[in-house]
Amino acid sequence: MSNRHLARSVVLQVLFERDATSGAMEKSDALARLSDYAKEFGARESDMPFMKNLLETAIAKQKEIDGVIVGAAPEWPIEKIAAVDRNVLRLGLAELLYADKTQVPEKVAINEAIELAKTFGSASSSRFVNGVLGAVYVELGEPGKLEGKARKKGGQFSGKMPVEELVGAVVYAHDKGNIFLALVHDIFGHWTLSKGKLQPDESHEDGVRRKVKEEIGLEVTVEEQLGENEYIANDSTSGGSGKKKRHATYFLARAPFSELLKKKEGGLDDAQWFPLANVGDLNFYDDILPVVTRAINILAQKGRK
Repeated sequence: MSNRHLARSVVLQVLFERDATSGAMEKSDALARLSDYAKEFGARESDMPFMKNLLETAIAKQKEIDGVIVGAAPEWPIEKIAAVDRNVLRLGLAELLYADKTQVPEKVAINEAIELAKTFGSASSSRFVNGVLGAVYVELGEPGKLEGKARKKGGQFSGKMPVEELVGAVVYAHDKGNIFLALVHDIFGHWTLSKGKLQPDESHEDGVRRKVKEEIGLEVTVEEQLGENEYIANDSTSGGSGKKKRHATYFLARAPFSELLKKKEGGLDDAQWFPLANVGDLNFYDDILPVVTRAINILAQKGRK
């Protein structure tokens, strides 16, 4: 176990114990428990400033952090979230939202929280933590995604880069009182969303309707935007210009619950309907999971009205 990961484990123990007292533990008592747990876990003395700062931030910003959790997972009242998961999220969001990004990049904060959830939580904890933190990360606009080489003058991604606009959708339907999502499967073993290139002079909504019809054979009603992401891709087509930026916009779309067209081309090999409750067990790409989580949250809210 790395030293910083061990240090986060120590902070998590204190947050968990403090949570058991409904937050009644005084700051001085929390810091004393931090010292006790640090010795018990064998944490380095040199990591104490890091642990103290993280603990103090998580405590001082708990109200704001809990509000973020509620916003990212509205179907889960904060008191109903498992205690370990709740405090892993508090720790992860303390770093994601308030840490010095030069010391703790956003992706590190998320990955560390996921690992803590795997170690101390249940079988589903890491997926839940990943979904919530991923949703927050998307809301933040995925800061720093194109930092590094992309920002270096004369670097690999410097200068103007062609931008390709993509549209995609989380497609859902109602059947016998249940909600289902229509997902496509690719040859790399991931479940993902119907997505494709936006045509010239085509609106986002028209692009979604066309692409979903092409890939899974459904007529959809586009309801609302879920999020956006960008990534760098290689243009391997004949006469391609090398690297390009792909900007994808995702929407929530309603469809009738009918048989799906299983298009085995373009990198896809399957399409299926999944009950909403089973979606969390599927293998998604990291940038798709927050979009799906956002859709699930919206659908859960609609189901309660």
